[in-house]
Amino acid sequence: MASPRMSAERRSALRRIGLVVGVGSLAAPVVVSAVRPAPLASERFASIDAALDTLARLKTNTPQMKGGWDLAHVLHHAAQSVEYSMTGFPALKPAWFRATVGAYAFALFDARGAMSHDVAEAIPGAHEIAQGQPLAPAIDRAIAALRAFDRHEGALAPHFAYGALDKPAYTRAHLMHLANH
Repeated sequence: MASPRMSAERRSALRRIGLVVGVGSLAAPVVVSAVRPAPLASERFASIDAALDTLARLKTNTPQMKGGWDLAHVLHHAAQSVEYSMTGFPALKPAWFRATVGAYAFALFDARGAMSHDVAEAIPGAHEIAQGQPLAPAIDRAIAALRAFDRHEGALAPHFAYGALDKPAYTRAHLMHLANH
């Protein structure tokens, strides 16, 4: 059996390790966000105007989707994200997650100019989106959501994973999200 002194030393060492890891986790987003954001990787989604043009072209030139969701589902999902940025997400990751892991992930994506995430994962708490819906209304919804966001001058809701984002950062997040899908 270990002596009480040994146990106290071990607890102290674990506390120091926890402090270093905790501080490192908090500092990581600051370090990554200090890097200048890269140009967005996809020219089709390099700006809201480019995204609107790309979405409008989907009415006549529909790409084959890779993965589990059809294009209408993807566009409704993307529209949900844009809409929730203005109205509030139905469920948020814990504050500690948004302040550390989420902020770090966004800073990394922003620095790369591209996002990578599970493209078949729904927004937590969002209304379920059915597969097999007509494409035209999904395109219209995505276009309307981006236009509303572009015109929006009020406060923006915290992102469910990334936390508080200003309008330029949210714009990049939405464009990278569309491009990733």
